[in-house]
Amino acid sequence: MTTTTGSPYALGRVIHDETVPARAAWSAVVPKGRLLTITDLHGNQAADFLLYDAHDTSVRYSAPDTIQAQANIFLTTGSVLMSNEHTSLMTVVEDTCKRHDTIGGACSKESNTLRYGHHTWSQHACVENFLAEGSKHGLGKRDLVSNINWYMNVPVEKDGTLGIVDGMSAPGLKVVLRAETDVIALLSNCPQINNPCNGFAPTALQMTITEPDEG
Repeated sequence: MTTTTGSPYALGRVIHDETVPARAAWSAVVPKGRLLTITDLHGNQAADFLLYDAHDTSVRYSAPDTIQAQANIFLTTGSVLMSNEHTSLMTVVEDTCKRHDTIGGACSKESNTLRYGHHTWSQHACVENFLAEGSKHGLGKRDLVSNINWYMNVPVEKDGTLGIVDGMSAPGLKVVLRAETDVIALLSNCPQINNPCNGFAPTALQMTITEPDEG
């Protein structure tokens, strides 16, 4: 099937298209050259994201290498997602939001309890999503590293403190990633309800893998 949605990177054969419900996890192997589109269907929804080399999962997304390579803590069109071996895993080829975080990390039961109180302990969090979904690919807790937060707005104040504030996304905005090698993409559709990263109401995302048309 071929899709034409007006995006210069949307032309091609759709290999996989799936709506990820609020609070759920998702993963897939994205072969080299194919495109992964993450669409924020309803707006203001953070998408926690990790990457691994599909043939050697000890090679995985590295926030320090990515930040150093871009000389920027925020990601947008042209940003290359680097591995801990300083190799390219994926490239952002299109971005209609233009603000994505590399330093805020993933929520967990432990961090929720520390930040928001013991009553939040039972709440599902991104770390739990990563562990459950990652196990399908032989990944465990020791394989979790600092992640990307697509659509999440984490400004850095003059005194160096971080904020978690309302996102800059809107319904239908997207980020399109090109796989530079075969990768395992791991996503947590963030369940956080204690801060504004999801507008206090988590919503669905759309994950689409496309084989681009030649030429």
